[in-house]
Amino acid sequence: MTRTTPARPVDVEALFPELARYRREAVRLHPRAGDPGVEDSSIGGPLLWPQTEPWPYCDHAHPHTACVPEKPGPQPMVPVLQLYAADLPDIVPAPPFPEGKDVLQVLWCPFDHEPDYMPRPQICWRDRHAVAAAQYVTPPPRPEGADEDHIPAPCVLHPERVVEYPGWDLPDDLAEERQERFERPEAETGWSYWSHLSIADGVKIGGYPNWTQEPSWPDCAQCGTRMDHLLTVPSTEFDGESWRTWLPLEDRPTTGTVLDLDYDERRKVQNPSALMLGDMGGVYLFVCRNCPGHPSAHRGDCS
Repeated sequence: MTRTTPARPVDVEALFPELARYRREAVRLHPRAGDPGVEDSSIGGPLLWPQTEPWPYCDHAHPHTACVPEKPGPQPMVPVLQLYAADLPDIVPAPPFPEGKDVLQVLWCPFDHEPDYMPRPQICWRDRHAVAAAQYVTPPPRPEGADEDHIPAPCVLHPERVVEYPGWDLPDDLAEERQERFERPEAETGWSYWSHLSIADGVKIGGYPNWTQEPSWPDCAQCGTRMDHLLTVPSTEFDGESWRTWLPLEDRPTTGTVLDLDYDERRKVQNPSALMLGDMGGVYLFVCRNCPGHPSAHRGDCS
């Protein structure tokens, strides 16, 4: 089933012509509970993993807290995302798959890691034709004692291309000079630039990160340039305000609003992956397209 983000209720570039040069395209992945297979794009589903390649383990120190027992020794990573390039609609610039690769895989260690006390991700790029489906490897058992809120439930994806404008990443001079103008649409129409018109909610490729705190863009350790946003994995697909423009048409109840649904029904669309990262936070992955192998980095934050 497709997922369709409603058209914005106002013309953002007509209101703010200066934002046209900051527009970016992103792909909202719209995860929904399902039973994905190894040849499907998914969240929390099985990965196309060669039998000849060892399953990755995390050998970093895992902070011991009152909620998380100390876990000595390496711990197995858990599947987070598998994305086939063929499942992505065209976006500009093109999704950052390295040359010769058409599968993006993301795993992470579900234990808290310093400095942000979030899962530690790892990126793998593959050529789907170089790995036969028969080579799929069953991952090791989940790490004992890991936070269940950091292990995604299996979901199928419904990719959709959208346009975004900067929120937290709005240049300081632009935000300060035009603060009153950015607040005016909400006063006049009830539509907030920050909640309804700028950054798309949910898991997505490209566009702008869904920061819940001030931006923290990493620079490439090899060439020193600022990295590109690859992937946002947030805790939820929308919040109590942003759903008004970012909840897909297909997920809207026939009567009332999504907030009127009982908890279990609302969770199917608001939190299908069952993730909760910090206090409604997220994990953000970045890559450098300028360097061979597309070096990566990550950030995490919470509200």
